[in-house]
Amino acid sequence: MPRSVMVCDGFLRSSLESPYMAEVVIPQGQSIKSAAVARAARIRGLAFSDALFHRLTQGAAIVVLLILGGVIVSLIDGSLPAFQKFGFGFFVNQVWNPVTKKFGALAPIYGTVVTSAIAMLIAVPLGLGIAVFLTELCPPVLRRPIGIAIELLAGIPSIIYGIWGLFIFAPFLQVYVQPFIIALFGNVPVLSSLFAGPPYGIGILTASLILAIMVLPFVTSISRDVFDTVPPMLKESAYGIGCTTWEVVRNVVIPYTRVGVIGGVMLGLGRALGETMAVTFVIGNAHRISPSLFAPGTTISASIANEFTEVVVRRVDTRNGSRLLISAPRSGQWITLDALEVEALTWQNARTLAALVGNSYAPLLPDEPDGREPQP
Repeated sequence: MPRSVMVCDGFLRSSLESPYMAEVVIPQGQSIKSAAVARAARIRGLAFSDALFHRLTQGAAIVVLLILGGVIVSLIDGSLPAFQKFGFGFFVNQVWNPVTKKFGALAPIYGTVVTSAIAMLIAVPLGLGIAVFLTELCPPVLRRPIGIAIELLAGIPSIIYGIWGLFIFAPFLQVYVQPFIIALFGNVPVLSSLFAGPPYGIGILTASLILAIMVLPFVTSISRDVFDTVPPMLKESAYGIGCTTWEVVRNVVIPYTRVGVIGGVMLGLGRALGETMAVTFVIGNAHRISPSLFAPGTTISASIANEFTEVVVRRVDTRNGSRLLISAPRSGQWITLDALEVEALTWQNARTLAALVGNSYAPLLPDEPDGREPQP
């Protein structure tokens, strides 16, 4: 195709004899050839920058995957002694007795799944409803204050939720809510077992409600942000053909933002599964499975937090080298774990480790090792 080139007043104009035109600015006194060389160098620089940016972002993504893989490998490696000792029966046994050294994870797994499921069943519909209200129905003067109030819930420390739940929310449930529900469903099949037992106040249901309150701002905030990304033209077109607000939300907003909403729900689920302190305060910390939601229970994170305080660490120097001795204060027995031999660990570090465990036995450790293994 013939090409025409025009140079006028310092401009080079090239076209393919079509309405589309390309213009390249050439400074006065510079030849067309030197301008082309400079432009090629600029393009190579941009290509190098793009390639460098691509490699950096790719490396960041790979680092995240490596960290996740390292965490998984570390967890598997740390769990091997438990599998070797208890086998896969560890997952189906609910006995937890440090004295007899019998442990099972079924009760914590059950409590984690049930509390998280109930919390998500409450928080997800409520959070989506609040997000729809803020983006579609809320008056502009109230939209910002309500949004800020909801987001402030995410900034409250979990320990505050736990204390509030233990001293205010749980007594309220014990006095007013749980007795009413027990009387209401006392003669209803299935529900009578689900809401049976004395009104403790604390328990699975209380922990689930606390988790729902903690998860709500995450689901609401993310859902509101992704709802705001829906092009107004799509919603106006739906309104223009006679759709109601509910139909616009169901057929336009939700399908368009489905991926973002699922991401918000997964973020909230992760918070519910991993929450420790708030759940520890109000769940009751009982290693047993009960069909009643009012009964005490435990979760994986709560069990870790509770049992970790039962450890006392001591290092002794023997003829076979240095070893860490771990003691459970409840049983009063010292247990030698050969797998935790640490030749490079100093005695002061052992005392520091014992202090970090957070129990009253740490100050009782002697300042220097006596070279003798302690007696039970």
